[in-house]
Amino acid sequence: MIKFRHKGDFSGLERYLGRSAEGIPLSVLDKYGQEGVRALSASTPKDTGTTAGSWYYRTEKSKGVLKLIFCNSNIQNGTPVAVVIQYGHAARNGGFVQGRDYINPALRPIFDRLAQEAWEEVRKR
Repeated sequence: MIKFRHKGDFSGLERYLGRSAEGIPLSVLDKYGQEGVRALSASTPKDTGTTAGSWYYRTEKSKGVLKLIFCNSNIQNGTPVAVVIQYGHAARNGGFVQGRDYINPALRPIFDRLAQEAWEEVRKR
């Protein structure tokens, strides 16, 4: 049998968790959003350069959750070109054009730095 006794309250822990739940400032997300757009633009394969120049980001905050969302506005005939480049597509002759993973390698170091900075912000609180 396990017994647990507790004296006092958890107010210190509750304060810490409450401050941590506030998250990181949106300015931090903006900084990494701008870095991500530059990295995506630089790593996007260029034919005309339209897809590379069409990256943007947005941030969202709802119910204590912050989101950093990368988007590309180059849509051709209802198809997002950035996704086609990333994952590949069927060819007219029945073949398949292999995709090229350029998004993940471009964003990985940025997300790693963002995660580290976010953790440091949480630890400060």
